[in-house]
Amino acid sequence: MTELFPQLVSAMILGLLGGGHCLGMCGGLMGALTLAIPPQQRSRRLRLLLAYNLGRVLSYASAGLLIGLAGWAVASSPAAMALRVVAAGLLIVMGLYLAGWWSGLTRIEALGRGLWRHIQPFASRLMPVSSLPRALLLGALWGWLPCGLVYSTLLWSASQGDALNSALLMLAFGIGTWPVLLATGMAAERITALLRRKGVRMAGGVLVILFGLWTLPGPHQHWLMGHGGAAPAETPGEPAHHHH
Repeated sequence: MTELFPQLVSAMILGLLGGGHCLGMCGGLMGALTLAIPPQQRSRRLRLLLAYNLGRVLSYASAGLLIGLAGWAVASSPAAMALRVVAAGLLIVMGLYLAGWWSGLTRIEALGRGLWRHIQPFASRLMPVSSLPRALLLGALWGWLPCGLVYSTLLWSASQGDALNSALLMLAFGIGTWPVLLATGMAAERITALLRRKGVRMAGGVLVILFGLWTLPGPHQHWLMGHGGAAPAETPGEPAHHHH
């Protein structure tokens, strides 16, 4: 779990800071979701938004589980080391993207456009969203929208070599996107403005890059693994020292 913790933090940071990027793509949809309902019915609007976002996050988690199974099949082979390097590379690229230093990430989005072409007709049939099941389903479909950040996070989560961990990471990523996508109106503008601040984005980006470097196979990994191997000898309270 100690090794999964920084990964989960990374996933949430990616979701939170990448949420602004999602807004560009999902923002119009969120508007359509909320405009269909008069402002007097605020609680209904919130319920639909929650259902939509729940659907989206569940679709991320299930994609994580599916791709994680594929990663798990590879993890037991010699390709596992290569997977780790790919994972670290992806994290570093995503960090650079979040910090605004390099946006090569957006090229990955081209991969999903073909898939999205098949899904879009179903999604548009669900509009306007008038019921909770519809919102949930739309969110589930929208989770497959071509988004470089989502795809990169998926590939990275697959390289964990554990389907459950992949699903957990995608869940953490999805939860990270909630604050931006749930807030509407004034609150959304404030949150987005804060997350667009160069300092905030750079700090998040640097943190994700550091986690990426940490993921790279190397002597520091052996030290970590060696530590993990010695776990039975340790007292349960001891690992707390690592957080200093």
